[in-house]
Amino acid sequence: MPDLRGLYQEVILDHSKKPRNYRVLEGADHHAEGYNPLCGDRITIYIKLDNDRITDLSFQGSGCAISTSSASLLTETLKGKTLDEADALFKKFHALVMGEANGNHAGDPQLGKLAVFSGVAEFPVRVKCATLAWHTLRSALKGEEKTVTTE
Repeated sequence: MPDLRGLYQEVILDHSKKPRNYRVLEGADHHAEGYNPLCGDRITIYIKLDNDRITDLSFQGSGCAISTSSASLLTETLKGKTLDEADALFKKFHALVMGEANGNHAGDPQLGKLAVFSGVAEFPVRVKCATLAWHTLRSALKGEEKTVTTE
């Protein structure tokens, strides 16, 4: 298990230092802002849709390694997914980082690289960091105007 934990840390650090899809998405159909007052993470999610499929998404902001890497992996994972698929992944990811289902989600092939966040459940204060981008995505898709907050 230590080897797997080390690999997970490497993936998180890589996505934190070199976040994928870190940009303003020109012509975005939806966007929303998120804020975690506990550690100061701020994020804006941008989404382009074609009917009910996410054709492109990106983010900008500043935050801790967990928050930034979660947003980076979210953008990689959800590109090309339908809204229903994105919602299902949100639920699985949330269950994973909350430590629900006795860790059964960590081996879920639909989660893919998102499984690197399985250890977050051991640090409840970091759950808000890991889920900020996901809650912000949901808010953007609903067209909510207010800033998403983890409080």
